[in-house]
Amino acid sequence: MIRNEILAKLSPLSSEEEALRDSKDLDRSLYMEKGSCVIESRRMMASGKMLELRTHTRFADFPLHSHDYIEVVYVCSGSVTHVVEGETVVLSEGELLFLSLAARHEILRAGEKDVAVNFMILPRFFTEVLSMLGEEETPLKRFIIDALSRKEEGIHYLHFRVSDVLPVQNLVENLLYAYLFGMPNKRKVNQVTMGLLLLQLMNHSDRLRLEQGEQAVVLRVLRYIEEHYADGSFGELCALLHCDVSALSRYLKQMTGKTYTDLLQEKRLSQAQFLLRSTQMNVDQIAAAVGYENASYFHRLFTRRIGMRPKAYRDENKDSFFIK
Repeated sequence: MIRNEILAKLSPLSSEEEALRDSKDLDRSLYMEKGSCVIESRRMMASGKMLELRTHTRFADFPLHSHDYIEVVYVCSGSVTHVVEGETVVLSEGELLFLSLAARHEILRAGEKDVAVNFMILPRFFTEVLSMLGEEETPLKRFIIDALSRKEEGIHYLHFRVSDVLPVQNLVENLLYAYLFGMPNKRKVNQVTMGLLLLQLMNHSDRLRLEQGEQAVVLRVLRYIEEHYADGSFGELCALLHCDVSALSRYLKQMTGKTYTDLLQEKRLSQAQFLLRSTQMNVDQIAAAVGYENASYFHRLFTRRIGMRPKAYRDENKDSFFIK
């Protein structure tokens, strides 16, 4: 639950909301050019800013639109309903919704107790943050890469049901606090905090609701790998997705530039690096834990991909975590 002093800052009605509550129509000119359905960052963000925060406007149905920025919606209290590409997405308190530049969505009327904030983020903001996310493909990283390349056919939204994930809630609260109450070096703090938030969300693919349709296939593959990297198989994945093996192989290569094996190895080696840094498991145990029955093969693969042997990697990174 969001801290009371933050909610107290966000809850009061704006002059626009006062007018809307008195049954006046939404003034579209505040958001977009006449005849356009694209909300423009120049109308919503101060010049030179790459990230801005705005409370969601209540008391009005917001018509179908898209943005020239990435939008991240967080619900502080109550709920807000979006209809994204025809799919209804109900955001409850503590949940996050990522919307791409290409996402077309409507927002249904919210009541006074339904308090949500919109983080409006220019794509170039993520160029530095992306380096924090490592080499491994994840649904969230794929979403950001598609956004940076402005792919129309990319993923349109990600819905994270993370209201009970304390580290995520703390990081969102930190972002809100920095904007509402100010702090030195706010821009850099927000960029690092957003990077940490994305890292946390990458660990919670089980809380991720994916959009339907062909464009979401890659995310479903990545989530399957996230959850079954040690014991899954491409055949099982194809059966779950009701896809032909050859067709899915071609589609993955086309969309990501990588094969299923490439993506699986990235995840396994990323997990192996984590275990080497954070546990006292021996290398053979780690190999088995991430899905390699042949420890010798794991040693060779790790050395080729990471550039050093597993033991050398552990020795070099032993101070990264407190090893119990």
